[in-house]
Amino acid sequence: MRIDNHHTMQDQPRRQMLKLLLCAMLLASTCTGCKAVVLLGYLIGGPPSIEPPFDIQTKTSLKEDDKRIAVVCYAPKELKFDTEDVDDELAQHVAMRLNSHGMKVIAPAAVQNWLDQNDDWDSPAEVGHALEADWVVYIDMQEYSLWEEGSMELYRGRTTAMVKVFDMNDGDGEEIFTKEIVSVYPIRAPKPAHEIKRDRFKALYLSRLSEEIGQLFYEHYAGDEIAHGVVD
Repeated sequence: MRIDNHHTMQDQPRRQMLKLLLCAMLLASTCTGCKAVVLLGYLIGGPPSIEPPFDIQTKTSLKEDDKRIAVVCYAPKELKFDTEDVDDELAQHVAMRLNSHGMKVIAPAAVQNWLDQNDDWDSPAEVGHALEADWVVYIDMQEYSLWEEGSMELYRGRTTAMVKVFDMNDGDGEEIFTKEIVSVYPIRAPKPAHEIKRDRFKALYLSRLSEEIGQLFYEHYAGDEIAHGVVD
């Protein structure tokens, strides 16, 4: 007997979808009223997306017209005793986040090279003019630590920073967006220092912190932060 593999393969996705729908309906049937509708929609369509705060406030997007973005980060000396180049590293992480979401970012090395050669710069707009950027994303770090408060045995990344955007298109470098970031990682409980190497934890935290900043500028989904409750 000859089996038509073509039709068999085509039927598989349909069967999987039917199974998914049945599971969703069974779960929803245990809820009542609006909760059932919300759960069913969540299971079928996935979590709701969240519009970037920058887009909401400014009615524009950093993706607009393929414009060039310079990411600049500043950290005062007192924050660098634990991680000397934290401002450079965070700027690189944020630049990579934005680039991976379709934004045209000026190479972090080019930005850092200019900053190193002009250490008397006094405004993000000055950096934007020099690098011919259309937007400057400026991260002003006010607090930063890898440690749980009052402990040198527990890791818990903590940062307070002001994230600002300067519009260079009119030539004046107008500040058009400001948002405070208060970051804690992991959210639920600190990580014992003997269970993870410092460099590994720092890399995980910078990745998470850059994600929190990046989400100001690109769409993300409700519940994304759940994965950052603890460090495995």
